[in-house]
Amino acid sequence: MRFGIFYEHQLPKPWKDGDEEQMLNDAIDQVVLADQLGIDNVWAVEHHFLEEYSHSSAPEVFLAACAARTERIRIGHGIKHTPANYNHPARVAEEVATLDLISRGRVEFGIGEGATRMELGGFDIPAREKRAMSIEAGEQIANMMTMTPYPGFDGESFSFPCRNVIPKPSQKPHPPMWIACTNRSTIELAARLGIGALAFTFVDPTEAAHWVKTYYDIIKSDECVPLGHTVNANIALVTGFSLNNDRAEAIRRGREGFEFFQYAISAMVTKDSVPGRTNLWQEFQDKRGPDATETFVAKAMDKGDDYASAIGTPADASRYIRELEAVGVDQLIFIQQAGRNPHADICEALELFAAEVMPEFKQGEDERVAAKEAELAPYIEAALARKQWMQPLADDDIPLIRASVKKAQVPGSSRQSI
Repeated sequence: MRFGIFYEHQLPKPWKDGDEEQMLNDAIDQVVLADQLGIDNVWAVEHHFLEEYSHSSAPEVFLAACAARTERIRIGHGIKHTPANYNHPARVAEEVATLDLISRGRVEFGIGEGATRMELGGFDIPAREKRAMSIEAGEQIANMMTMTPYPGFDGESFSFPCRNVIPKPSQKPHPPMWIACTNRSTIELAARLGIGALAFTFVDPTEAAHWVKTYYDIIKSDECVPLGHTVNANIALVTGFSLNNDRAEAIRRGREGFEFFQYAISAMVTKDSVPGRTNLWQEFQDKRGPDATETFVAKAMDKGDDYASAIGTPADASRYIRELEAVGVDQLIFIQQAGRNPHADICEALELFAAEVMPEFKQGEDERVAAKEAELAPYIEAALARKQWMQPLADDDIPLIRASVKKAQVPGSSRQSI
């Protein structure tokens, strides 16, 4: 099992001067600590205009700062909005490759499209076309990172001429690709595209078992046709996170933030909002009621050794992770920066996890990954053989780009000029 930490950069109101600065720099410090502790991945989402829920509108900047201050933790876009109206595909290819070079080959590249009218309307993206736009761009971003030069493209959602998109990434052919998944149908889509599934839905181990089986059955079938130039067969799930040796204290520290995370996800797509005038945290508190945490504590304490959650004691977390490991989940991603969870509590929980939980699940991890790769190798080879590859241009077909608008004659050449 691999482990990651996840950032929406949540900032509930009321705000005061310096809050955003403090929140972002606390997050970077948490990533530095996670790197030192041996956590495998940091993931940062991209969202726009979603006050209180997500102030992560420039994840490439945050992740570059994380890369500069860490040594081994993998740096993940979880996810980058790839429809061209958000981010032009050529710019995404340049940014991801640059981040991969700065981090010395540690980037994971997740694609997605956004779900809220606030975001989609802000960038004039038709809701019914957003997924197709994201996938079309994602495939071309992979081509841009691998082809010299990129031949050019005239698609449904964007067009781009022949150019050599530089720099090229450190990882070859390109960083592992993922896609955001919120239900079983998007898990199936991830498998058909041969990319990792970042499952941003909270499921129990029984349901996770169905998701994992569905995903890997498709990876091994003729339905898998890779979006990129390789197959990244991995499934990751998110979960709430707060550890303390006292279960009740762990719940008091982490449950409210996790519930706010769940509430805000729903509110972003179901509630009307006025830009600059949100009151999401207060609305959440009004609906939740003052005794919600203590009610949950009482139920959790009654369960005794049957309680399994990453919001609890190290033993609780170990029980929960064993269940997910047993059904084949590849990575568990912790939502620890949620609501108003304090920085000190987050760091303390990460240290406790690394000391008392993680070692059990790191034993034999390299052997597990090697055995999995060996098992999947023939299926991946077959999947890559099914892909219709973009064809490179012959040297004589690469266009000449004129230095000025003046008509230029190229003596002795039939090369097209632009």
